[in-house]
Amino acid sequence: MTTTLLKPSSILPEGLCIQQVNNLTLFKFTDKLGDRMQELLDKKKADTLTAEESLELETIGELDNIFSYINAVMAAQAHEPS
Repeated sequence: MTTTLLKPSSILPEGLCIQQVNNLTLFKFTDKLGDRMQELLDKKKADTLTAEESLELETIGELDNIFSYINAVMAAQAHEPS
């Protein structure tokens, strides 16, 4: 049986929200996706993660990296002098 990485875009509709923080618009995980990521991290720490869950965690982690990068770039641009 071959397991493949989930497409990050498959998580976006229910896993992403946009939040206004001061003068910034930031990409954030919904509470549901944040809770799922924490659940998977806890299972990984307990060494009870299945192969499918490991791939799911990897996908969520990749989205987290992408959103962190985008948010950092937007924050840096907001602080640049006009």
